[in-house]
Amino acid sequence: MGFKDALADISRYRNAYTLALSASMGSIFFGWDTGLMGGILTLESFQQYFGIDKLSASGQANFNGNIVSVMQAGCIFGVLLTSWTCSRFGRKRSLIASGVIYIVGSMIQCVAGLGSSQAVALRVLYFGRVFAGIGVGMVSALAPSYISECMPRHIRGRCTGLVQFSNNIGMMLSFWVNYSASINIPYSDMQWRMPFVVQLVPGVLFILLMIPQPESPRWLVEQERYDEAARTLAYVVRTSVDDSVVLLTLDEIKADFIGKQRTSLVSQFRMMGESRQIALRCSIPSILTFFQQWTGTNAINYFSPQIFAALGITSTASGLFATGIYGLVKVVTVGLTLVFAVESWGRKLCLFVGAVGQGLSMLWIGGFGAIHPQSTIVPASYVSIIAVYLYAVFFCIGWGPLPWVAASEVAPNHVRPATLTVAVSINWLFSFTISRLTPVMLEKIKYGTFLLFGVCCMIMAAWTYLFLPETKGYALEDIKYLFEEDVIVRSLEDAPGGRVFLGGKRAMPVEDIRGGADIQDLSDSSTKGDEECIEVCSDQ
Repeated sequence: MGFKDALADISRYRNAYTLALSASMGSIFFGWDTGLMGGILTLESFQQYFGIDKLSASGQANFNGNIVSVMQAGCIFGVLLTSWTCSRFGRKRSLIASGVIYIVGSMIQCVAGLGSSQAVALRVLYFGRVFAGIGVGMVSALAPSYISECMPRHIRGRCTGLVQFSNNIGMMLSFWVNYSASINIPYSDMQWRMPFVVQLVPGVLFILLMIPQPESPRWLVEQERYDEAARTLAYVVRTSVDDSVVLLTLDEIKADFIGKQRTSLVSQFRMMGESRQIALRCSIPSILTFFQQWTGTNAINYFSPQIFAALGITSTASGLFATGIYGLVKVVTVGLTLVFAVESWGRKLCLFVGAVGQGLSMLWIGGFGAIHPQSTIVPASYVSIIAVYLYAVFFCIGWGPLPWVAASEVAPNHVRPATLTVAVSINWLFSFTISRLTPVMLEKIKYGTFLLFGVCCMIMAAWTYLFLPETKGYALEDIKYLFEEDVIVRSLEDAPGGRVFLGGKRAMPVEDIRGGADIQDLSDSSTKGDEECIEVCSDQ
C-alpha cells in the first residue's frame, strides 16, 4: 500500500481508526510506566529520597527488580478481573473502568512520601504501582479484543497493531520527560515526582476518548442486542444499518454464536478444550504472549540507561538521551510497519523477520559484552549501540505489535474473553518474572543475559515458520477453517520458501473447507427437519 492509498483508506474508515486510536490510548499506560521507571531509577534525587543510594550493588539490583515488577504483579490481577467484567458489563465500560483505576494508582504514586517517613513512603509507592497495574492489566487484555471485534477484516491487523504503537508512544514520551526532568528540574523530590504527575494525562485522555465510542458488536450479539450490534458495524464502515455488508457480517457473527450466547466464564474455560481445533486456537495466543516477553524487550525498555552505560555512555543525562532516541526509533518503526507491512507482508512474515533480526542483534550485543566487558569506548562499542537500535527496529516489525494482532484474531469468538485472559496473564506473569530477574542477571551473568534472549528469539523464528498459519485477510468467523486440518502444511505453505519442503503437497483451500461445512450444516438442518416431521406425524 502506497502513502496516498493509506491516506485514502484512513479517510474512508476514519470512524474505525478513531475507535481504534481511542481504545489503544490505554496502551500508553504500560508504555509510559516502562520508560518512566527505567529513567527515574537512575536519578540521584530518587535514590537519595528512598535511601537506595545506601544499598549495596546487589541490594540496588533487587530494589530495581522489585519496584519495576510489582506493577506487573498488579497487571496479573487486572487481567484475571477482566474476563468477568468484560463478559458481564461489556468491553467499553470495562475499558473506562480500567482508566479510572489507573488514574487512582498514578495519583497515589505522585504523593508517595508526602508527610511520611522513608519506610512508609516506599510502601505507598509500591501500593500505588500495584493498584495502577490492575488498570494496566485490564486495558492490555481488553483493548486488542475490543478493536479486533469492531474492525473490518482488511484493516483489522493495522488497527489492532495500534495497541503496540500507543505503547511505544507512551514509552517514548516518558523517556523524554525523564530526560527533561534530569536537566531542567533542580535536584529535589519534584525532579522524580514530575514524571509521575505527567502520566495522569494519558489516563484522562483515554477516558474522554472512550466515552463516545460504541460497544463491541460481538459482545452485543452475545447479549442478543442485534440492533445495537448492527449500528456499531455500520458506524465503523460509515454506512447504514441496512447495508448488505453490515447485514452479512451480522449474520456471520450470529451464526458463530448459535447456542453459545451468554456463556459463563467457567464454561468458557471448559470449552477451550472441547475439540482439538479449539484447543489449538486457544493455545496460540498464550504461546505468542509468552514468546513476546522472552524477546528481552522489557530488559532493554526498563534498564536501557544501565545497558547504554555498559556500552560506554556513562553519564545519567547522556544515557537518558540515548534512551529517548531508542524510544523514537520504536515509534517510527511501528508506525511504518502498521501502514506498510502488517496488511501486505502479513502476520507470519513480520513475526519471522522480526525474530531473526532481534536474535542476531541480541547475539551481537552479548558477544561484544563477552569480548569487551569494560565500559570504555572502542570502535565496536558504536556497532553495539547501533545493534540496540536495530533490535528496536526488528522488535517493532514483528514481536511488538503482531502478537496482539494474531492473538486477538486466532482466539475463537465464543471463548475469546477466557482465551485472552489466559494469554495476557501469561504475558504479565513473564513480564513480572523477566523485569524482576533482569537487573540481577545483568549484575551476575552480564553478557549472558543478551545471549539467552538471542537464542530465545531464534526459537521464536523457528516456531513461527513451522506452526503459525497466516491469518491476514480472513474474517474472524473464517479463521477456524485454517486449523481444521493440515496446520503444519498450511504454515509451511504460508512461510517464505516453505513450499520447497512440501514438494507437491498443499493444504485444502479455506473456500473448499467452508463450502463443505456449509453443505454439512444444510444436511444437518434437513435431517433435523425430517426428524421433527416424523415426530409430528407419529403424534398424529
